[in-house]
Amino acid sequence: MTVDQRPAPSSVPGLRRSIRTRNAVALYVSSVLGPGVLVLPGLTARLAGPGALIAWLLLVLLSLPFALTFSSLSARRPESGGVYAFAREAFGPRVAQVTGWLFALWTMAGAPAVALIAASYLGYAFPLNRPETYLLGFGIVLAAFGVNYLGISFSSKVQLAVIAAIVALLAIVVGVSAFHFRSSNFQPFLPDGILPVGTAAALIFWSFLGYENVSNVADEFENPQRDFRRSVYLSVVIVGVLYVAVALATIGTGAYEAGGGVAPFAAILGNVAGPYAAGAAAVLAAVIVFAVVNAYTTGMSRVAYVTARDGGFPRSMARLNARTRVPDVALWTLFAGASVVFLGYYLADVDLTVALLVPSGAAILVYVIGCAAGVRLFAAQGVSARRSTTLAAISLGASVVVLPFVGWPLIVSLATAVVALAYGLPGSRAAVGGSPT
Repeated sequence: MTVDQRPAPSSVPGLRRSIRTRNAVALYVSSVLGPGVLVLPGLTARLAGPGALIAWLLLVLLSLPFALTFSSLSARRPESGGVYAFAREAFGPRVAQVTGWLFALWTMAGAPAVALIAASYLGYAFPLNRPETYLLGFGIVLAAFGVNYLGISFSSKVQLAVIAAIVALLAIVVGVSAFHFRSSNFQPFLPDGILPVGTAAALIFWSFLGYENVSNVADEFENPQRDFRRSVYLSVVIVGVLYVAVALATIGTGAYEAGGGVAPFAAILGNVAGPYAAGAAAVLAAVIVFAVVNAYTTGMSRVAYVTARDGGFPRSMARLNARTRVPDVALWTLFAGASVVFLGYYLADVDLTVALLVPSGAAILVYVIGCAAGVRLFAAQGVSARRSTTLAAISLGASVVVLPFVGWPLIVSLATAVVALAYGLPGSRAAVGGSPT
């Protein structure tokens, strides 16, 4: 199959072009800076000691090829749907359809999973029973979908304010914690050798998923050629500095020795908030999770919209709200699916690790497809795109290497891909590019 050589499509009618650099940075940062910032610095320090800083720095550097690959693809041909659109152009509608379904799985399983992280923080800090913590977690998901229903302009403003607050709070915590640094906490630097640094890097990899999400709303950028590259560099710097700074504070204060789970970051906050540290950590976790779910709801609803527009989902999902111009049917379909998954997690008492690995499998498969599409599309441009082809190939190799570490939960994503291929709507095999209803 040859690469799609059609000219870049015009803007999808009805979607508002209102995203600027500052909005894109807020979406990037909130998509990548997830609740892992509260947990992983402590867990990786316990694995590799102070040497975990090597893993954090390495992953910050490796995140740049991912970010540049997706931003370059979006800037050259800005369409809603991001990786879905790249896959459609490079490999055709059937691979794109699989991508759309994997995105849907990622959303419907991932939103409840990260909400459970916030719920665990809240349950740790406050005297809540299990039903109450789950209800609070569900409330975070509901709030994110509700904000998105009010339109891209409103949700972008909310996201910008939330991210500004998170960045400011993390900066304050890290700054105050610097007064509690002890040089002895950095010795020995590699207590168990170099091998645990690799294990820590594999664990940290999940923290840098998210750079594909802004591509899903590419068609709503005011100036994609200018703002994608600018926002990527700003975001990589902000996210990288925050992750490394929190990891440095965790090690420098010896906070990771306080225990697993939420304890390391609670210990850091204890230097600032004293006995209120657990409550502060819980509130911060809830705010961060809201930011992540809000950002992904924005992007994933656009993927569902264009997938339905092309026949990969029921065409009723390819509708825009007359007032807010958001894909409301797609939005609420994803929310309904996430609600069912949330209830299933509660009734089956699903382990948090499994709950996180299911959407991780879908996410990494999406990355494999997206990076492979990047290699093909950039290679077709020849020497002029050699640098972009190399970056896409590096990203593809990293995605393939880490995929097997998902383990058996990957079966859920593979089964979803099979169902997507078998989906029987007549439009699912038609040429791409139908008009939205």
